Amino acid sequence: MNIYDFCVKARDGSEVALSDYKGKVLLVVNTATGCGFTPQYSELQEIYEAYKDKGFEILDFPCNQFGNQAPGGDEEIHTFCTGRFGITFPQFSKVEVNGEGAIPLYSWLTSNTKFEGFKGAAGVMLSGVVKAMDKDYKNNGNIKWNFTKFLIDREGNIAGRFEPMDMKPLRAKIEACL
Repeated sequence: MNIYDFCVKARDGSEVALSDYKGKVLLVVNTATGCGFTPQYSELQEIYEAYKDKGFEILDFPCNQFGNQAPGGDEEIHTFCTGRFGITFPQFSKVEVNGEGAIPLYSWLTSNTKFEGFKGAAGVMLSGVVKAMDKDYKNNGNIKWNFTKFLIDREGNIAGRFEPMDMKPLRAKIEACL
């Protein structure tokens, strides 16, 4: 099984087969519009601009499961992201990434990766918040917060998982996959 086995919902509710992205390097991200990490949209757009012509796509999945930080409907979220951050990469319908309501794509991503910890000062703070929600958070693959990223290679396999604050190692790993 790989990412090409899944379908997701576009903002307009239509179904999108991820096999449409065959042969590309993908970055799958759960995002939020009211999060401390929301400014990462600017960096994500920069990364997209740098690599899109080399076969790279970012797949953005808004999610409201962490602190209700993605309120609003799909079009409201999209208008905010395009207006404030100028994003041009694909943004899909709002999803759940954990629990019984998690979409199959995220169930697959989280069951096939491990959480390897948060880094830096923001990581220390975030660890406390996450531990209050999930006492066993260090031992499961669940998404811990907004802006967790999964890098997918050209064959549709998971090439890496990056927690919200892991932006620096991301570029090098994208380049290696391209």
